[in-house]
Amino acid sequence: MRITDSQKSRKRLGTVDDVATMCSIAAETVRRLTDRGAMPKPVRLGRAVRYRLNEIEAWISDGCPNLSKRGR
Repeated sequence: MRITDSQKSRKRLGTVDDVATMCSIAAETVRRLTDRGAMPKPVRLGRAVRYRLNEIEAWISDGCPNLSKRGR
């Protein structure tokens, strides 16, 4: 089975530092937003924390809404 470029881009994972760079904020701010549930949840790979970059890009495109307030 061959993986296309669009499939690769949808499955990209990034580190806290990658997300911080994308959002122009400090890595600690990414951690705080994650802990509060205000941004897309990361994936844990053992002890490593990674974010689905397509979810982060969509969240940014939506204006970075506070996800912890949804459903209330």
